[in-house]
Amino acid sequence: MKRLLFLIAFAATAQNSKTTLTVDWIMRGPELYGHTPQSVRWSRDGSRVFFEWRAAATPLLAENDTYAVNRDGSALRKLSDEEAKQAPPTGGELSKDKSATVFVEGGDIYVYDHAAQMRKRVTRTGEAESGARFWQDARHITFQRGSNLYLLALDDASIEQLTDIQAPGAAPAAGPPAGGGFGGGRGAGAAAAASASSEQKGTDSQETVKKEERALLAVIEERAKKREEAEAKRKKENPRKPWTLPARHSVMTMMLSPDGKQVVAQVREAGDRDKTTIVPNFVTESAYTEDIPARDKVGDNQPLMKVALINRETGAQQWVEFSTKDRPVQLFAPQFSDEGKAVMRARAADNKDQWLLGLDLATGKVKELVKMHDDAWVGGPMSFNYGFLPENRVWFVSEQDGFAHVYSVSADGGTPKQLTSGKWEVRDVKLSDDRRVFYLTTAEASAAESQVYAMSIDGGDRRRLTKEPGGHEVTMSADGAMADVYGYTNRPPELYINGKQVTNSPAADFSKYPWSDPPIIDIPARDGVKVPARIYKPDNWKKGGPLVIFVHGAGYAQNAHKRWATYSREYMFHHLLRDRGYLVLDLDYRASAGYGRDWRTAIYRYMGGKDLDDQVDAVKWAIKEHGVDPKRVGLYGGSYGGFITLMALFTQPDVFQAGAALRPVTDWAHYNHPYTANILNLPQKDQEAYKRSSPIYHAAGLKGALLIAHGMVDVNVHYQDSVRLAQKLIELRKENWEFASYPVEDHGFVQPTSWADEYKRILKLFDTTIGVAPETVAAKGKK
Repeated sequence: MKRLLFLIAFAATAQNSKTTLTVDWIMRGPELYGHTPQSVRWSRDGSRVFFEWRAAATPLLAENDTYAVNRDGSALRKLSDEEAKQAPPTGGELSKDKSATVFVEGGDIYVYDHAAQMRKRVTRTGEAESGARFWQDARHITFQRGSNLYLLALDDASIEQLTDIQAPGAAPAAGPPAGGGFGGGRGAGAAAAASASSEQKGTDSQETVKKEERALLAVIEERAKKREEAEAKRKKENPRKPWTLPARHSVMTMMLSPDGKQVVAQVREAGDRDKTTIVPNFVTESAYTEDIPARDKVGDNQPLMKVALINRETGAQQWVEFSTKDRPVQLFAPQFSDEGKAVMRARAADNKDQWLLGLDLATGKVKELVKMHDDAWVGGPMSFNYGFLPENRVWFVSEQDGFAHVYSVSADGGTPKQLTSGKWEVRDVKLSDDRRVFYLTTAEASAAESQVYAMSIDGGDRRRLTKEPGGHEVTMSADGAMADVYGYTNRPPELYINGKQVTNSPAADFSKYPWSDPPIIDIPARDGVKVPARIYKPDNWKKGGPLVIFVHGAGYAQNAHKRWATYSREYMFHHLLRDRGYLVLDLDYRASAGYGRDWRTAIYRYMGGKDLDDQVDAVKWAIKEHGVDPKRVGLYGGSYGGFITLMALFTQPDVFQAGAALRPVTDWAHYNHPYTANILNLPQKDQEAYKRSSPIYHAAGLKGALLIAHGMVDVNVHYQDSVRLAQKLIELRKENWEFASYPVEDHGFVQPTSWADEYKRILKLFDTTIGVAPETVAAKGKK
């Protein structure tokens, strides 16, 4: 009831002072609708909540400030810089006894004492530390420096080097590492370097001369014996052998096993002869064009992730072996249980299989616990996440029954147990402080909502913790209090503590317009499936009016929901279009997130197939149900939405008369590997899938008006994509297209001026091709 009264009052206030929307006003972005509270965390005693946030009017590139508020929602205040340093960290690892958190900041290690509510700096070194973790208790920390792992004892500040890993082709280490004033390491030392040089084998002739020299000259014999004695002593005191990495190998992450005997290293083997793209940056502080190293392209020789076990005492190394006959497998660093068990994830390079494996740290052998297979590709919400439960069990998420659900399995193997079920998906999984309760964010209430439930780790009934329709991101305290970042369709997200609103993010003038809660409808597709869509219908709609379809990006994303939109500027732009007489549809087309495995994989081997069919079927529905003029239909979108826009104009030119393709993929063979190889396999092995899915091969079909807009420093979908398409359109002698370039923008625009320029061009495109001139709309409104 309180929420209903709030919305009525909000709508009445907004209606009484309604402003006329302009592109410049909308494209202020967070300066208008505010910044979402982030990094929400409780103090360990549950008395306060800390979070990162900033006011709507702060400068564009300003950093978030740290805020604190009491458990009852009172005494909200921004912390000073010094106070913020003493707030609980936003990341790091909590010790088993919950007393401390270790984290890395600026390349140095810190420990936060939760009882004292203070941080302590542990290292101050020139070389960066990373991967800090507690080992056994809150008094020992392992961390990585360069390619090696170290153990730091907080009680006496001593540091022990646990590995001696050297880069490919490197000489042996000359001494212990720089310790920033802490105790010495266990490096090989200068003597080791000298002995390595002396012991190096030469040719037969060289070895003969060396032997004769030792027998001939007494001084050489004395030096050799002294060296051999010193080497024998060194090996006795420190038997660890250095490990020189093979060519193209580098260490990623390292961990010390619970028993302290083995170091587990995740190692990356770079692809042979792979090539990295370069993105030119034209607007720079130096006034010179500078190159930004970017990614490789799909199908190029990809890096292989491996796992090695290194004996802490001897340095002996062995690879963890797991293969599938004809396919490479990526291996990822394991997690450890309290009982010392190790479980790791593996994924086939062709993306169709994924495993959870039990790892025997003593032998390096693995045991298959769970296998997940998909004829398309393994994916879905939380598909790469797992964790340990009490009693040596492991939880994981699988789409085995068609929807993402939680399962558990023994770390020793056995039949997995399904803990949730139904034609809805689990979107997030968190464990309670005592690891006896799951906090699950699910679509159980509606695919359009994200609600949070509590459930025993053994499964069974779920208790709903959040009530209001919309989207909830919950952080629980150790004693079960709830901090909730909650937003609704027309209400930007705010922080609530136990139901009480704490923040108020939008600028004052945001409420001058009555932002609507657009209905979510089901549009029938040609194969009988109902496609969810938001609809924005003008109040004075008459048959014969224009239609604009918005195509969200990412492919696997969701926008027809009751949460505050990720595409917030587009949400506001759709109100502007509606006010100018356009009917607007925003579809969760096939491959969108939120609707299960079959929906997710419907585009396998054909992007621009069923996902584009859904857009075409939406046009037919709008013509039939709302009297849209079939000659006044346009669409627009960014990234994947830009790709669909191109495919629509090139392959369905009689359906769509105008379109704006923003930062579009024009040729999938030029996009990244992890995303594209999932859906289209490899270009060298499935050319048909790539050619029928890539707009550049269909450009000859263009009839309508096309706007292409692209940021020139886009390191995701490269500016080159649109440049190549522009050249193709020139060669085809097409004339009804424009190309707008944005010199300082990456994939996601930042500058409000860039946003405004882009959307003014989109509005102009629609107004001059399919739309109604603004003065005509105003004249109709006066009658």
